[in-house]
Amino acid sequence: MTAPPTTRSSTTARRRDEIVGRAPRRPGTALLLGCLAGAVLALLVVSAATGTVPVTLGDASRLVAGHLLPGLPWMSDGSLTPLQDQAVWQFRLPRALLAGLAGAGLALAGAIMQAIVRNPLAEPYILGVSSGASVGAVLVIVLGSAAVGGLTLGAAAFVGALAASIAVALVARRRGSLSPTRMVLSGVALGSLFSAITSYLTITTDAQNVVSVLFFLLGSVSAATMPTLIAPAIALVVAGIHVGLRSRAMNALLTGDESATALGLHVSRLRGELLLSSALLTGAIVSVSGGIGFVGLVVPHVARILVGSDHRRMLPVAVLGGAAFLMLADLLARTVAAPTEIPLGILTALVGAPFFLWLMHRDSAAQAGLER
Repeated sequence: MTAPPTTRSSTTARRRDEIVGRAPRRPGTALLLGCLAGAVLALLVVSAATGTVPVTLGDASRLVAGHLLPGLPWMSDGSLTPLQDQAVWQFRLPRALLAGLAGAGLALAGAIMQAIVRNPLAEPYILGVSSGASVGAVLVIVLGSAAVGGLTLGAAAFVGALAASIAVALVARRRGSLSPTRMVLSGVALGSLFSAITSYLTITTDAQNVVSVLFFLLGSVSAATMPTLIAPAIALVVAGIHVGLRSRAMNALLTGDESATALGLHVSRLRGELLLSSALLTGAIVSVSGGIGFVGLVVPHVARILVGSDHRRMLPVAVLGGAAFLMLADLLARTVAAPTEIPLGILTALVGAPFFLWLMHRDSAAQAGLER
């Protein structure tokens, strides 16, 4: 009679199955994705109906539908005022959509970073990518676009994120390959350097620029318009497609460089590709929403706890979860202390830090890779 396999061999077999594409099915994943998508749609409608101009949930839904489907009767029968139309379509809907895009993008960037360095505490801020994007954006705010070759704020933020990613990769490169440990250490050091540059620019600029810089660094989507959605939406789609195609390879990275290489992966090249995708996402998002922390750190962890570490399941959950999380945070940011608006970075830290500490004490957190 054959002896039952040990726990260690069973775990190894399950990990191998995840890598080669035979991960066990989880029927609850589809239900969870459906619930998250429903939550995103519900938050979109609630956000569109919330503000100083009174608009009911039904009227907000009708206004959005009226713009998407021309010819609907309520758009011209006088039941909805031009002020309500302007408040919903030009102000509230764009900021809710931008919050969703920013949350989805930051969660995806965090998941990518954690796969690159095999460290559950990694995210764009820790690796200095967000700090590099902030330097580019603040240069435009403080010195004008002429100081950065005529680049717009968004373009300067992307260049800053890309430059930071390249710098981290160059410093972390050892014997022709990217070392995860060196990436974390170099990212922390370069992030501190970039933050110092940003602080210097802030204290040496004119007084009228200080408020703009600080509000940008703390994060906000209050200035969102429909055109500002284009860049982060394109970045999210491009990065999402790329990591979707490389999700099995990202699973292989979890087993270590030697195992991934034995499976036929060019580990250093894969890390470079993923780092570029993360830079694209981070630069596009920071350029329109400023510095928003904790989304890329907490949301991927929650996704792993809910559906496991297989990136084919975890990444979609993280994207939708990040969108819902930041949309809810933005809704609270403009209602909790109304008429004063709380910067998103402050609110996500106040909510994210205690929640993260609570997760660290859960037994399931260790299974999701939160503890080593």
